[in-house]
Amino acid sequence: MWTLPEPMLAASVPDPALLPGWATEVKWDGWRALLSLDAGRLVLRSRKGTDFVPSFPEVCSGTAQLPDATALDGELVAWDCGRLAFERLQGRLQRRGVSSARLAEQWPAHFVAFDLLRIAGTDTTRCVRLRGPPRPSNHTDGTTSAR
Repeated sequence: MWTLPEPMLAASVPDPALLPGWATEVKWDGWRALLSLDAGRLVLRSRKGTDFVPSFPEVCSGTAQLPDATALDGELVAWDCGRLAFERLQGRLQRRGVSSARLAEQWPAHFVAFDLLRIAGTDTTRCVRLRGPPRPSNHTDGTTSAR
């Protein structure tokens, strides 16, 4: 039986220079989250195991687009006036039901996936990247990431 792995965490390095073929990710100002949909059961949890399902109904409803037996590693973020706003996530864990839905309408959270762990039952954690080294990609908001 497949189980949701622990998230890979950032590690401090003495030299920030990238080795050839390596890429970096944007620093998202949110909460690290793991998402898994399996046999209709949704898991959305923090890296420490906190259940995010009751607090983020807008993210949970978006999982209807995913194939069953899929898992993602990512970050829950909120935007305010074109910038990431961590403060809009604070307080969400204490909210449930109508209160949570109200906050979801006012300050919707988004799940930014950066690792596909499983898709339609296939474990992708051991897959080899086949398309060569990452290339920088300039986004419309001025940030750069590797793809």
